[in-house]
Amino acid sequence: MTSTCTHLDQIDPVAPETLGECPECVTAGGTWVHLRACLECGHVGCCDSSPARHATAHFHATAHPVMRSIEPGEHWGYCFPEDLLVPGRDMPGSVG
Repeated sequence: MTSTCTHLDQIDPVAPETLGECPECVTAGGTWVHLRACLECGHVGCCDSSPARHATAHFHATAHPVMRSIEPGEHWGYCFPEDLLVPGRDMPGSVG
């Protein structure tokens, strides 16, 4: 495992497609715990503590490497290929 995400310089972050719900869970009538947003395309999916794990499924379907938390007060991301937590100050577009 690396100590620094090597994918961050390849990402031009986009706005999340939604901020308050997992669209796939809504469609399926499911529930979610926390939300994550893909930094490459803005797709929003639920976290691995949620029954459907849509954020991880999005990575496996697209190979988009980094997602970030869109939970209020959380400022971090996760690099799937490198299994690495990315602190907020290191995220693309971060202001501190």
